[in-house]
Amino acid sequence: MAVERLVVVGGDAAGMSAASQARRLKGPEELEIIAFERGHFTSYSACGIPYWVGGLVGERDDLIARTPQEHRDRGIDLRTRTEVVELDVPGRRVRSRDLESGAESWTGYDKLVLATGARPVRPKLPGIGAHGVHGIQTLDDGQRLMGTLERTEGRRAVVVGAGYIGVEMAEALTGRGYEVTVLHRGEQPMSTLDPDMGALVHSAMNGMGIRTVARAEAVEVLHDGEGRARAVVTADGQEYPADVVVLGLGVEPRTSLARAAGLPLGESGGLLTDLSMRVRGHEDIWAGGDCVEVLDLVAGRLRHIPLGTHANKHGQVIGSGAGGGYATFPGVVGTAVSKVCDLEIARTGLREKDAREAGLRFVTAAVRSTNTAGYYPGAAQMTVKMLAEQRTGRLLGVQIVGGAGSAKRVDIAAVALTAGMTVEQVVSLDLGYAPPFSPVWDPVLVAARKAVSAVRAAGV
Repeated sequence: MAVERLVVVGGDAAGMSAASQARRLKGPEELEIIAFERGHFTSYSACGIPYWVGGLVGERDDLIARTPQEHRDRGIDLRTRTEVVELDVPGRRVRSRDLESGAESWTGYDKLVLATGARPVRPKLPGIGAHGVHGIQTLDDGQRLMGTLERTEGRRAVVVGAGYIGVEMAEALTGRGYEVTVLHRGEQPMSTLDPDMGALVHSAMNGMGIRTVARAEAVEVLHDGEGRARAVVTADGQEYPADVVVLGLGVEPRTSLARAAGLPLGESGGLLTDLSMRVRGHEDIWAGGDCVEVLDLVAGRLRHIPLGTHANKHGQVIGSGAGGGYATFPGVVGTAVSKVCDLEIARTGLREKDAREAGLRFVTAAVRSTNTAGYYPGAAQMTVKMLAEQRTGRLLGVQIVGGAGSAKRVDIAAVALTAGMTVEQVVSLDLGYAPPFSPVWDPVLVAARKAVSAVRAAGV
């Protein structure tokens, strides 16, 4: 029996999960596995980088789940600091470049996995290439930022963008003693929430000394005579002094290789796959992680949702297929959680903006409650906002902002969204209760009751 070769491009969550799963299913005598990774690290938690920067995680290597050598010991030929620079799909081969020596070579494949990830959005602004300007996506990115923080004497930081990474990095830098200013183009931080919920995040950030500037579009990074960043300029001419600048403008799929090879891409630039994560129209090419688009089960459309949870699941599905088995990834409902200091932030499903874009008529309901029984020591406030389809009462989305124990309640809504439940059905859920954990009516259920009333008042 001839030995097949699986080539994996990308050595983090999706890529190495795929390689590891394929290796579990087929030994080296049946399947040779070669993986290329342009960075120094593999199988790490990019989501943990802000907590390393902020000092909550003591060492960089604490974020690494499996080292390159551990993968090699499991029968995977992993080549770090090696970048794939060309895909030859008709010839079933990839061209790679050793980033240390510059040497290039071609490697043939029988099966190919693309797990090239995403790159931080880096607008083409004057001065954006100055020393001290950082996008954070990989552990190598985090290492470079830490190097800047250790070398820089000043203690002023500007974060451009107020999404998850922007908010988390703002907190991390504040924890390191920096004076932090967050510039964002929207009405409120956290554009993944509706503005009324984002306002709660804004208040929390101000409360911990983070300056947030709304409707502020960065147009230039000023630098000193040695090329180091010294300030960020906004469209209204304001200058915000900065010894370090962190870009928190989100990420975009890293798919230039796929585009050049003629592979199918979606509206966001992410690769298009079927349920088994095979690239559409290519039986022996799979793709997963932050470089693909996935089905939004609530809106019924494809979206780019770069999260490590999805990437690891993609890898398991891909590895099963590449190893001769079968598995599928049906889609997502858009669940995410974060925090600013003691404030927990969560969302799943659709925002009001998303529902309108999907052409849905909907009602909203918001309630303010506590995370435990109100009389229990340490009870903290939490706000739950719920969207429901006007005609059917189908749950469309939930957003939660509150104290400790608030965010993971979003998982209740994520399950309900996946199951296609109505808000009336959500009210009937048998959730756990005890005073240290919840009021007798959990805030999610209270919001669902209010949503039921809103649906009925709308004429259903």
